Amino acid sequence: MTVHRPRPRTALPVVALTGALVWSTSACGHDAVTSSARQENTVSAWKEPASYSYTLESSEGERSLIGKFRITVRGGKVSKVVGLDDSGRRVVKGMPDEVPTIGALLKQVDQARRDHADTAEVAYAADGHPARISLDLDENAVDDEARYVISAYRLS
Repeated sequence: MTVHRPRPRTALPVVALTGALVWSTSACGHDAVTSSARQENTVSAWKEPASYSYTLESSEGERSLIGKFRITVRGGKVSKVVGLDDSGRRVVKGMPDEVPTIGALLKQVDQARRDHADTAEVAYAADGHPARISLDLDENAVDDEARYVISAYRLS
C-alpha cells in the first residue's frame, strides 16, 4: 500500500504575502512620511525657514481657525494673510493673530504628543515640509479635532 502525502501548498502564502506587501506600500501614497503619536520615531529633518509662503486649509472641530488662507512668513512671523474663502476672510478680519506659521502648527503637534493625544500626526511632502497635520486630543470628545492641509509651499 502506497501512502500519498500531499505536498504543502506554497503558492497561497506567497500570494498572500505579496498582496499584503503591495497593500501596505500603496497605503503610503502622496510621497508622504507620517509621524504620529503612535509612531514618534519618524521625524522630519525639515527646519522652518525665516521666510516662506504657503496655503493653509484648516478644518474640523469647534475652533476659531477654520477656513482657507494664503500666508506669508517673514523673519519667522506671519507678515501677511489673505482669507481665500468666507470663513478665512472672517478670521482675517476678526482674529488675524490666530493664523499660524508652520512652526507654530508643529508646536501644537508637539504639545498634543506631550499631552498624550489620541492622534497627533504629521505627513511630510517629498521635499520635507509638513503637508498634513491631524490632531485629536481625545477620540471620545466631540469637536476637539483639527486638520491642517499645507499646500503651495514656497521659499521666499
